[in-house]
This record gives sequence, C-alpha cells and structure tokens, in this order.
Amino acid sequence: MSRIRKDPRAERATKTVAEAGRRPRLNLGRREAGPASGRPRRDPWREWAASLAGETVIGPERKRYDRSQRQMNRADAARFARARPGLDATDISPGQPALRVVDEPAFVVFAVLEAAGGRLSRFDRQVLGAARLLADAGDGGGAVVAIMPESVEGLGEAGADRVFAMPEAATPAIRAATLRGAVDELCPRHVLFAEDGDSADIARRLAASVGEPLFADVEHLTARQAVRAIRSGRAEIGLAPPRLMSIGEDRAKPYEAVPCEARPLETSAPSRLDDPAILSVEIIPGDPAKLALSETDFVVSAGNGVSDFAAFRDLAAAMKGTPGASRVVCDAGLMPRQAQVGASGTVLAADCYLALGISGAPQHLQGIAGCEHVIAVNTDLHAAMIERAGLAIVQDAQLVMPALQKLLQERET
Repeated sequence: MSRIRKDPRAERATKTVAEAGRRPRLNLGRREAGPASGRPRRDPWREWAASLAGETVIGPERKRYDRSQRQMNRADAARFARARPGLDATDISPGQPALRVVDEPAFVVFAVLEAAGGRLSRFDRQVLGAARLLADAGDGGGAVVAIMPESVEGLGEAGADRVFAMPEAATPAIRAATLRGAVDELCPRHVLFAEDGDSADIARRLAASVGEPLFADVEHLTARQAVRAIRSGRAEIGLAPPRLMSIGEDRAKPYEAVPCEARPLETSAPSRLDDPAILSVEIIPGDPAKLALSETDFVVSAGNGVSDFAAFRDLAAAMKGTPGASRVVCDAGLMPRQAQVGASGTVLAADCYLALGISGAPQHLQGIAGCEHVIAVNTDLHAAMIERAGLAIVQDAQLVMPALQKLLQERET
C-alpha cells in the first residue's frame, strides 16, 4: 500500500540548464524522463479501503472501518498468518488483522507479571514490551513467555507468545519456587521482572535460588545493552543484557505491533507447592474511602458541576472508588484538602479516573496525566476534560449520578 515518492533534488537536477554560469538556470518545462525516484510513500486511500469492515454499512452512506488492529496487505498476511488446515494464506482478506506465530522458537524470554485483579497494568505491558524487544533481537527469533498468578486477557496484543499461569493466591516464596522449576526446565535466555511489589521480591528470591546476580532497576534497555544508575544516581553502569533483570516503571515501551498467539505453555513444573512458613493466605481489601489518592487504583472525583455531595459519596462507595475533588471544590470546603487532585494537590497514578462535572483546568490535567483510563461527565462538549477522556458522557453530572446508582443496585439484585 505505497507509491513512489518524488525526489525534489533529482527533479531539480534534471531541469538544470547546462553551462548556466555561476547562477543556475532551470528549465521548468522539462519533465523527468526516467522512473520516479525516492522512498516509498504511504497511500492513505488504500489503507482506508483495506480497513473497510466488509460490506456492512450504517445507513445509506456511512461505512464501518476496523481500526482496532494493524491492517495487513496480502504479503504481510502470508508472512505472519498462522497456517491452519484448509486455510491458505492467499485467502486472507487485506483488512483482516494478522496473527504472529512462533512455532519453534530458538530461545525463550520470561516476563514475570503481577496482573493484579486479573488484568494487565501499564507496568505489566512495559515488561512484556521489554521482553519482546529482547526476543526479537536474538538469532533465529525467540518467544516471550508471560508468567502471572492467574489467567489474564489481552496477553497476545501485549506481545506474549506463550502463557504460563502460576498457582492462584500464592505467596512470593511459592511463586519463586514455581518459577525456579520453569527456569530449570526451559532455560530462558532472559528473565524480566518489574521493580515493584511482589515482582521485585520474587526476582531476588530467584536470584538467590539459582545463584546468579540480579541486574536490578534497569533504566535503559536495548537489544545490546542494559543500563542502571549507581552511586545514588551520580553514575551509571551498562553491560550486555544479563539473564536476570528488573526494570523500573516507564523505562520500556509497550508492544504495539501485530498481535501474538499467547498459546498456553505445557510444562512439567509443579503447579502447586506448599510454604511451611505460611499457615493461611487471605487477601483483606482496604476501605477505598480511607486510602490515599496516591495509593488507590480507582478515583471518583467531583468538580464544580456537582452540588449533591451526599449522593456523590454514596456513588463513590457503591463503585468502590476513592473520592477526590477539584481545587474549586476543596477551596469551597465541600471536600477535604487531602482529596484535591492536581498539580497543587495529589498527582495520581490510578488505573481509572472518573471525573464528574470537572471542566479540566491545566493543573488538574497535570494531576491525572499518569492515569491509564479517564472517564469524564460534563455538559460542555468542548471541555478539556472531555478531550482528555477515553470515554465521555455529555450530560449533567447531577443526572448521571442517580442513574449510575440505580444501575448498580439493579446489578446487585
């Protein structure tokens, strides 16, 4: 889906009149006789035609396009599509998303994920992106093995070729022992961890178990070098990517290319181990209303468009979110100061942020820059918060809150 792009320098050279003296003279009526030169140029019209979702239309003139995945031409589809009985690669339509398959990898790269709540976090996607970088750089092509404590959706889109699920509700000691069995059996070239929470604990347990050093808190990772800070950040050290590494947050780019297979991995590693030091394991959830804004994953925030704060607190409690507010609401004394979200309040790193009646001042947008998903409710279609949100509801927040409360009550019954 490309056409040759013109080279203005070559065209100028063909139009230059010979022996023109110091000042060059051009014959603008002369055209280039040879074939077009230059680098290939994208053809957006052909890309739109390739992404057309069949013959389905909405109304007499509106067409539907599939922009969810990368649209492949026939050559790319034949190269990446998985061969199935009775299916030929030439039968794949140009608008069909392709699937990347690694049947016989030359080596494997482990990506140990947290996957809290049964879904991938932004940090998990970054770890998978780093593992994908190392797997694609090796000779013969490698495969990325995602290792997490429970089943998760979307691993293929995040770059995982194989999936290995650990025992659910396992302690770090049990997970480290299970991971040790998988390392002994599959001999991965690299094992990547997140330098945070249980992943950092498991990384150090595994390093002590296998007797290999851990290159912790990598700040810059390429196929040839891993770099981390030393001496309290006054210097840095770089070396070839070792076997055991942990990376910091926002140090690697998530995988965004062709979806991978995410095939379940068959291994003889023990599926369940016992930790004699642990008698029982129980997860006790904290009260969202008492959590700090910097530690919570879901924040429900009120702005100047909210007048019934009793209904707002009831909605936040029903949605199990931590209540927040804009600076205008906190200045008016309607919400405590520790609930203020923004550059002058608390800078969030939550997974989801629900803004009710907040227009989106620049300082407030700075405070939610690290949020993965933003949902905005506002009457102004052109508000800055509406533009920032991934999902927007153009309606009065005072009408949306009781509707959400009613919907939650219906689902509970």
